[in-house]
Amino acid sequence: MLIIISAALAPSIALLSFFYLKDEFENEPLTTVARCFLFGCLLVFPVMFVQFAFDEEGLFQSVITTAFIQTALIEEFLKWFLVYFAVYHHVNFNERYDGIVYSTAVALGFATLENIFYLVATGVEHAFIRALLPVSSHALFGVVMGYYLGKAKFTSKKKNAFLVLSLVIPVILHGSYNLILLTQNYWTYTVIPFMIFLWVYAMKKVKRANRMQEREYTQNHAG
Repeated sequence: MLIIISAALAPSIALLSFFYLKDEFENEPLTTVARCFLFGCLLVFPVMFVQFAFDEEGLFQSVITTAFIQTALIEEFLKWFLVYFAVYHHVNFNERYDGIVYSTAVALGFATLENIFYLVATGVEHAFIRALLPVSSHALFGVVMGYYLGKAKFTSKKKNAFLVLSLVIPVILHGSYNLILLTQNYWTYTVIPFMIFLWVYAMKKVKRANRMQEREYTQNHAG
């Protein structure tokens, strides 16, 4: 069991450390980041309950609704809900990039416990592919969510629009990822290009958040 926990936890810690250290200005308190990670772990249980209820009632059973509603919408909405109500208004959320750190922490907490359950059921030999695909994808969905949450908090205009985008875009990306896995017989040929796109897209958001943060810092300290 210790091996499974270690195999599930290692990629999440590595990814969280990577995005945490990408903050070019002020690193967030580790206690707050760890709390978000733990809250993300706990999200697995309500997600499992809702998905079980849908299965029992025969709701959202088609490929498209399973990909976009039963999985992507439920998981991303609960992550978004947690970040918004737990840390969005917190005093430590004081820079644009902070949204990326906290959203990624929640996403990776969720991915970690989900990964533990999966490896317990199927075996630790799947740990490598799980790290490359589901764990990494959850982290990248979190980056995109956090980028738009940061824009919503620190932009005077279109706050509501950015809040909507912080949920809608991760749902679309997550649903598309699910759809590839559910519909493609040779999904490795499709999911690898999609993951490359996702990494490029997320890293552009990281760079843009830091760039906007630098511009605001320069303006605030000019003169």
